[in-house]
Amino acid sequence: MLKILILFILFIPYLNGDDKVEVYATKMDTKDNVVKAYGEVIVIYKESHLTAQRAVYDRNSGELELFGNIRATQGSDIKLLGDYAKLNIANKERTFKPFYMSEQTSNVWISGAKSYAKDDEIEITSGVTSGCDPDNPLWKMEFTSSEYNTNTMWLSLYNARLYIYDIPVFYTPYFGYSLDTTRRTGVLPPMFGYSNNEGFYYEQALFIAEQNWWDLELKPQIRNQRGSGIYSTFRFVDSRVSKGSLVVGYFKEKGDYFLENDLANETHYGFNFNYVNTDVINQWFSANLKGQSGIHVDINDMNDVEYINLSTSDSTLTSTATQVISRINIFYNNDTDYFGAYFKYYKDLTKESNEKTIQNLPSLQYHSYLSTLFKDHLLYNLDIKTNNYSRAVGKSATQTDINIPVTFQTSLFDEHVNVSYKSYIYAQYTGFKGNEELPTANVYNDGLYARNSHSLSISSQLARAYDKLTHVVDFGSQYIVGGSETRDGYYNEQKDYCSQNIHKNEDICEFYNISDIEENLNLFFSQYLYSDDGQQIVYHRLSQNISYEDANGGIGELENELDYKITDSIDYYNNMFYNYNERDISKNFNKISFNGNGFNIALSHMYKNSFLPGADKTSYMTSSLKYDYNKHYAYNFRYDYDLEEGYKKSMELGFLYKKRCWDFGLRYVENNRPILDQNGVSGSIYDRYIYFTIALKPIMSSNNKSSEFVYRIPDDSEGN
Repeated sequence: MLKILILFILFIPYLNGDDKVEVYATKMDTKDNVVKAYGEVIVIYKESHLTAQRAVYDRNSGELELFGNIRATQGSDIKLLGDYAKLNIANKERTFKPFYMSEQTSNVWISGAKSYAKDDEIEITSGVTSGCDPDNPLWKMEFTSSEYNTNTMWLSLYNARLYIYDIPVFYTPYFGYSLDTTRRTGVLPPMFGYSNNEGFYYEQALFIAEQNWWDLELKPQIRNQRGSGIYSTFRFVDSRVSKGSLVVGYFKEKGDYFLENDLANETHYGFNFNYVNTDVINQWFSANLKGQSGIHVDINDMNDVEYINLSTSDSTLTSTATQVISRINIFYNNDTDYFGAYFKYYKDLTKESNEKTIQNLPSLQYHSYLSTLFKDHLLYNLDIKTNNYSRAVGKSATQTDINIPVTFQTSLFDEHVNVSYKSYIYAQYTGFKGNEELPTANVYNDGLYARNSHSLSISSQLARAYDKLTHVVDFGSQYIVGGSETRDGYYNEQKDYCSQNIHKNEDICEFYNISDIEENLNLFFSQYLYSDDGQQIVYHRLSQNISYEDANGGIGELENELDYKITDSIDYYNNMFYNYNERDISKNFNKISFNGNGFNIALSHMYKNSFLPGADKTSYMTSSLKYDYNKHYAYNFRYDYDLEEGYKKSMELGFLYKKRCWDFGLRYVENNRPILDQNGVSGSIYDRYIYFTIALKPIMSSNNKSSEFVYRIPDDSEGN
């Protein structure tokens, strides 16, 4: 038990009142303005709390010296150790010999021969740092000098050498990283890789965040056998309801690589601009409208798919297509009305020019929400949409659709049977503009099409509760029949020609999107099983369409949908269509998954057959497996295979070993990625990679791809 402490408070006359030192000790001597304290010495200075075996304070110089087994705490996160410390109260300077600091939030420690601190900056001479156990660290970084800011928590190391155990593996004249997750300007961990085809890969990202409303990430990269480029991402939050980002990239191929691989372009470039505002009208126009308004901008452009392939070293993370779509959506919505304006621009990367591509600039929509009359027995709403289809070369059109459904509904037999009648009033007007590319016999006269159709629905829903289950059954039928219709102009002239499927893709039929209403009967049945805690166990639905039209009459495809939660861990889903005419299944999707005991397993298969001449069938299998053996070991497997084409789409096999201060992982990846050659023909390259994950925590993370080293395995079959 401590003896009774003697308290003395030292004041420096020319300092502010807050700059005071409190010293507690069991024994104290004073001679010639020098105060010596012995025993259980405790020093409190601002947010610092220090203990030592003895202390000496010189009133003349304002220096406080501490000796023997010094322990210091600064705030709640930083712990300091040493044998000697000197505090100059007047100059706000602090010196430790030797120096040891532990930052509790990040679990990083720093040890040095000497430290000098003033204000928030600590300078450390000749030391070592790590995030591992200090007794036998798996990794450590030695340095000749270091700087640490206790406010920003940024650590800078000079002449840094990285050791795995006692083996030197890396040297850099400067290395800096943050000990917290606060966004700040700095150099991000680099990415390395090697490919037999592209050579050594190196990417060094720079993160700039000088203000809290924006940041900029620059990612220059070098592939020494292929070329070099840079990608950048600018992110911003310009208000509490809006944010956006701009991604820009450029890559220049080396001449030899460009010629050997028969690429379409020697340079690859593009950009993406994304912006969202969830209260755009009130913010931009200083309005005070009730309801919701918003704008979503997603503008994309690139000269070919290689722009996407080169954006990362992991091609499995990219999703490429031959068509790029840019969108701008604007809307205003309240309790009764909806107004929308949509802009779509399409770019086909397989074409040298998109002057013949039809663009939708803009599409305008007005929707009046459901209204009721006569105690909710009569329901009606209105929807109007105008599409402006335009292009530089070829015929363009403005097409307006009007849809007015009117429903009368009631219940019979004490609400056991529900009956509804619906009348659909629909009209479409098309006005043409522009000229055809070549003079033909096609005639594009403005046209109007209008019709009404009817449906009668009868349904019933029954529910019954058991001891541990509740069973709900919903079944009924819907009869649909066309009514009167009127056509003139384009719709009358092209009715017989464009209504045939074989002509759908011809120029004259590009704007003919009228589908006839067939007289048909739809029978449906669905059932649900719920557990006593309300969780859905089974969802099952059957739907059968019967057509009464002479031309295409007969029984339509039978649809069966099942979602079955077999156990708390096992789920099964099936969606199947059966074609009576072909006596075969036209579509069948199955998925079974298991999640429990550390396993996450999913297996799915998609089969589709349109039965059209020349059309390919689809038969595609995907599978994935993740297993967390314990808190240290995790394994994963993924396999995607095209059964119809008979080739592997992608495959991945790997594991990750996690420790407190480091992660190590290994992944083997195969992936089929698209390319575009000089003839504008889309092809593919089959990539095989090995990814090594080495994450030295906290300066790296296994969730960040920058902790991976990638090696591309040579493949004689690439470029197929």
